[in-house]
Amino acid sequence: MKILALNCGSSSLKYQLFDWSNKEVVASGVVERIGIGDSFIEHKVPTKDYKKKIKYAIENHEIAIQWIINALTTGEGAVIKDMEEISAVGHRVVHGGEHFKQSVLITDDVINHIAAVSHLAPLHNPANLVGIRAGRAAMPKIPHVAIFDTAFHQSMPEHAYLYPLPYEWYKDFAVRRYGFHGTSHLYVSKRAAALLGKNANECNIITLHIGNGVSCAAIKKGLSIDTTMGFTPLAGAIMGTRCGDIDPAIPMFMMQRLDVGPRYMDNLLNKKSGILGITGKFTDRRDVEEASNAGDARCTLAIEMEAYKLRKSAGEYAFALGQVDAIVFTAGVGENSGLIRQKTLEGLEFFGIKLDKEKNMGTFSKHGETEISTPDSKVKVFMIPTNEELVFVEDVVAIIQDTYEDHTKYPYSFLK
Repeated sequence: MKILALNCGSSSLKYQLFDWSNKEVVASGVVERIGIGDSFIEHKVPTKDYKKKIKYAIENHEIAIQWIINALTTGEGAVIKDMEEISAVGHRVVHGGEHFKQSVLITDDVINHIAAVSHLAPLHNPANLVGIRAGRAAMPKIPHVAIFDTAFHQSMPEHAYLYPLPYEWYKDFAVRRYGFHGTSHLYVSKRAAALLGKNANECNIITLHIGNGVSCAAIKKGLSIDTTMGFTPLAGAIMGTRCGDIDPAIPMFMMQRLDVGPRYMDNLLNKKSGILGITGKFTDRRDVEEASNAGDARCTLAIEMEAYKLRKSAGEYAFALGQVDAIVFTAGVGENSGLIRQKTLEGLEFFGIKLDKEKNMGTFSKHGETEISTPDSKVKVFMIPTNEELVFVEDVVAIIQDTYEDHTKYPYSFLK
């Protein structure tokens, strides 16, 4: 059984073909600059050590999908004879609002519901819908499934997801905390429970997804009860280019001082703030650490600020959970920066956290799942490489086989 995963952006389309029988990625790639000129497709086949970039005028997502089909079925990079070998297509959808609490088979009604909450993710959901419609048009006989970034966090209680704003804003405009990176938090929290030798519903776990985007989650007995990202992915921790939590009066104050409008401010907060805003030149934490070691004071400041915010979030969630079994670091930075991990946990020894500093600094994603706390640490600390794609594919397979249940009941392959 082969599953095609599509992640559609406004001008890009990432794809991955997964062989469920052999549990391996057989091909992957991306189509970039759709509809804006100088477009190209980059196609990779790991089993053949094959990688090729082809420039072509790709005016829309329908043409992009046809190029993906061509790349998968023809030429040196072909991995299947025709599209009939594909059993299903999975589509990443950023925002499911309150309606979608788990992955679903895509129908016309599902498309209408995704469209109805597109105002909550105006940069993402419309693009996701374009990919869904183009995919269904190109492969009408194949079942299509939607996997939502927000679904895992729909277990948050009302007192955690509501904001202290006029209640009518929630009722009339759906203003509330939604949270994102759901499949990543789901995967690493369940893997942490397995490493602890327990069922997920027996564990309290803090997960720290640290990449260009950053979010932390408090997971109590297998359920997300709070997360740092909110109404949008702008909230919470300091990120590569996003500011995270700030005084809400600052944007209005600066709009007046700079005489700029909301679109300018939205772009600045999302694309020119965070680590980039502090350092003035970097978003990649490897560059930041290298410059800090070379004496760049603003890069050193950025590291301290990021770690401090993560430490505050971990401490806050420890109190929210009442008792913590494990803390998990994941995603690009969380998996590979021993410095960020160490600084995040500094001063938390009174929680029962003891970090093996030498082991931590020598641990990277290539090493796989690693416990980086000392044997006598009451709270275990893990580095667990995330595998959102596996959650994605397993949901698709279960839905088309009619064996799917919500994540608290479904027997994912990675639970052991």
